[in-house]
Amino acid sequence: MEEVYEVEPQLLCEMKHNGDVLDLQFLDVERMVTASSTGSVTVYRHHQNNQTLSISQRWERAHYHSCDSAPCTGIVCNSPEIVTVGEDGRINFFRVDHKEVIRTLDNADSSTLHAVTFLRTTEILTVNSNGQLKIWDSRQQGNEPSQIFSVTGDRVPLYCVDKHPNQQHIVATGGQDGMLCIWDVRNRKMPVSLLNAHEAEMWEVHFHPSNPDHLFSCSEDGTLWHWDASVSTAEIPTFLHQGGRNTTLLSRTTFGQTSVNQSVSSAWLTMDTSKGRLEITNLLPSYTMSVNSLDVLEQCLVCGTDGEAIYVTKKNACLRTYCNITAGTCSAQN
Repeated sequence: MEEVYEVEPQLLCEMKHNGDVLDLQFLDVERMVTASSTGSVTVYRHHQNNQTLSISQRWERAHYHSCDSAPCTGIVCNSPEIVTVGEDGRINFFRVDHKEVIRTLDNADSSTLHAVTFLRTTEILTVNSNGQLKIWDSRQQGNEPSQIFSVTGDRVPLYCVDKHPNQQHIVATGGQDGMLCIWDVRNRKMPVSLLNAHEAEMWEVHFHPSNPDHLFSCSEDGTLWHWDASVSTAEIPTFLHQGGRNTTLLSRTTFGQTSVNQSVSSAWLTMDTSKGRLEITNLLPSYTMSVNSLDVLEQCLVCGTDGEAIYVTKKNACLRTYCNITAGTCSAQN
């Protein structure tokens, strides 16, 4: 792993994608699923023996309006299950081994659904243009959510959602106003915390999968933020410290550890920024264009921008930039 990111990635294979790729998720080590602006959902298989891509499954017009197709805006995978949401307010449940849709909630929402993630095996979370966070239980009949959460006041669209990997009642969302919202979905209908964040739309938010007292978000304003809610005082520099916003307040914590901070719940649900319990760092240069997507695994973080560039950074390593990313193409890189 130490040597993987020391050289530029090589393009192994590529394939033309019908429409803009609005979301992309791995189903397993060989297959990936794309959400298209045409409303279709496609499963690609990467053949590692000869480095080619092929289409193993496609659901055309999975999302549509009465007279035209509707963009598929979000997907989430838990093999063999795939769940999609779209601009049409529809929720689709697929299985990769079935040619037909398993279940469709045709009138799930009256507004655009922007993102979806699994809360539990039988429950999903969605966010919409009305500023609502909804929980759907696939065991229930009908098209009604089991719970609805919203921010009081203006209905600001929510664009992204992620759940805490170990304490599933803790959920983070972001939206048009750039605010970071932390929710406790056990018994609260409003956010536990509303945090001033980016100066424009927040496009994606992710808890670190194994160290969830760290959270990352990206925005239209060209920033990629590391949110540190750790209460650790270990004398080890925080993850991906590149300087930037609030760098003088950054805590020092162990990020590469495999054990999960047991006080994570209280850290996110009882944050007090005046006591230094939440600190923020911008991980990108100030001239970066809109940052549209991000992912994080162990000590490595990757994000993509409107400048057709991919930024890769890792703990104790410099920021690397890879340019000339082709739009409308599904590709595999090493």
